[in-house]
Amino acid sequence: MVSHDTIRTAVGVLGNMSSLMLALSPLPTFYRIWKKRSVEQFSPIPYVATVITCMMWVLYGLPFVHPHSILIITTCGSSLVIELFYLLLFFMYSEGRKRLEVFIMLLASIVIVGVVALLVIMLVHTHESRSMIVGILAGFVGIMMYAAPLSVMKMVVQTKSVEYMPLSLSVATFLNCVCWTAYALIPFDIYIIIPNGVGVLLATAQLLLYAMYYKSTQRQIEARRRKEEMAMAQVVMMGDGGLKVGMITV
Repeated sequence: MVSHDTIRTAVGVLGNMSSLMLALSPLPTFYRIWKKRSVEQFSPIPYVATVITCMMWVLYGLPFVHPHSILIITTCGSSLVIELFYLLLFFMYSEGRKRLEVFIMLLASIVIVGVVALLVIMLVHTHESRSMIVGILAGFVGIMMYAAPLSVMKMVVQTKSVEYMPLSLSVATFLNCVCWTAYALIPFDIYIIIPNGVGVLLATAQLLLYAMYYKSTQRQIEARRRKEEMAMAQVVMMGDGGLKVGMITV
C-alpha cells in the first residue's frame, strides 16, 4: 500500500511542475511588453503580489520555521526568481508614476518579509509557533495574490474584453491551486489549503469571464485592426497625393 508520505511527495512534485507553469505563463505578455517597449494597460499588482507571496512561502518552508518542507522552498524560490525578472521588465518599460509605484511596492514587500523573518527568529522559539505565525501571514498574502486580478476582472466586465487578462495565467493559476490544495490535504495543512482553495475559486471565475467575453474581445480587436488599416491607407493616399502635386509643380 502506498504511504501518505509517498502520495504527498508525488502531489508536491506535481505542485512544483504546476507552479513552474504558473510562473512561466506570463511569458507571452512580457514578450508583448518587450516587443512594444510599453506595459500598455497591464497591471503590475498581480506580479508584485506574487513576489511577496513567494518570499513568505520560502520563509515558511525554511527548516527553522517549518521543517521537511523542501518542496515548498524549491517551487517558491524558483518562482520568485522568475517573478523578479518580470518586475524588472515592467520597471524598464514603465514610465513616470507607474515606474515609481512598481519600485515602492517591491521595496515595501522586501522590507515586510525581512521584518517578519527577523521578529520570528528573535521572539518565537518553537517550530509550531513559527509555523503558525508565518503560515497565517503567508496564507493572507497568498489570498491577496489570488485576489490581485480582481481589478483586471472588473476592467473585463466594464470593457467586455479579456485582452489584458491572459488565458495562460488563469489556466496555470487554476491548475497550480488545485495541486497545492490536494497537497495540503495529505496531511491537512490549513495554512496552505485556505489561500489555494480561494485561488481555485478566483481562477474559476476568471476562466468563466474569459469564456463569456472571448467573442466580444475578438470583435474589438478586429475592429481596431480595421481602423488602423484604414488610417494607414489614408496616410498612404495623402502621401501619394502630395507626391503627385510635387511632380506637377516641377
